[in-house]
Amino acid sequence: MTKIAILGANGRLGRVVGKAFIDVGFDVRAVTRSGKAPAELKGATAVTGDALDRQSLIHATQGVDIIFNGLNPIYADWGKCLPMAENVMAACRANGALHLFPGTVYNYGSPMPEVITEETPFHPTTEKGRIRCAMEVLFRREAEAGRVRTIVLRAGDFFGGTGTGSWFDLVVAAKMEKGVYTAPGPADLVHEWAYLPDFAAAFVALARNLDKLGFYEALNFPGHAVTDLDIKAASEKALGRKLKLSFMPWWVLRTGSPFVAMWREIVSMSYLRFEAHRLTSTRLEQIIGEIPHTPLDRAVAEAIQDIGITVTPSRQAA
Repeated sequence: MTKIAILGANGRLGRVVGKAFIDVGFDVRAVTRSGKAPAELKGATAVTGDALDRQSLIHATQGVDIIFNGLNPIYADWGKCLPMAENVMAACRANGALHLFPGTVYNYGSPMPEVITEETPFHPTTEKGRIRCAMEVLFRREAEAGRVRTIVLRAGDFFGGTGTGSWFDLVVAAKMEKGVYTAPGPADLVHEWAYLPDFAAAFVALARNLDKLGFYEALNFPGHAVTDLDIKAASEKALGRKLKLSFMPWWVLRTGSPFVAMWREIVSMSYLRFEAHRLTSTRLEQIIGEIPHTPLDRAVAEAIQDIGITVTPSRQAA
């Protein structure tokens, strides 16, 4: 049985990816600082591991075949990203493990390319974009040296799954129970989203098709490239009522950003909400077959339900 360690198993992405691997019969190890696995990962083995402690991480991943790197510090704490990445590479080397990594669109900077292919060059214009590029340079260097095999699957903003911390739950759906849909940017702007159960299923499919992959791969995951008007309409179907459209008050964050570190970090990435972009792939379908894609109406209904908002019975059954 293939053994996979899920780093960041308490996070939204780690929970969904871990469950997807459990469901198809992988031996899943949930690595967390507390040594406790979330309820969603019933069937996983919980192990204590600290991604900032190299020896701790090597020990926590001992004997695994695959390491899924779902580590993602809070926005104001991204200085930890590169040291964590270096420790993950050390753990992969020590255990001879394959490295699976969820990429972002931060690498492309502003202005955003409207269509992002797997050949689109990186052009980071923010500190977070530069950090992400540096991480991928590290991964590629380790792969080209024959030390660590890495598969990057790049996606847009997450929605779906339990937990907090995504634009969907913090902004878009924050006032839905009060009848309000909050758009983070222009409502008719195309934005790339990744429904996490689909994204997780794609990682599982990649792990099952390693014979079709090289020692270093960077692939795109085309999720839901849609507008806020599209998501608002899907939300209204799920809730069975109309929602008032409002907009995120960016001026408040910009005014307070010199004094609030988190706001400053959010503002630095605000261009993503004002520049249209979508991900395409020329290779993913060739490797895994049909790309997992839950219809938008159902994905939004399930995402709303995941964060504790009641949907209409008809949508719940759909």
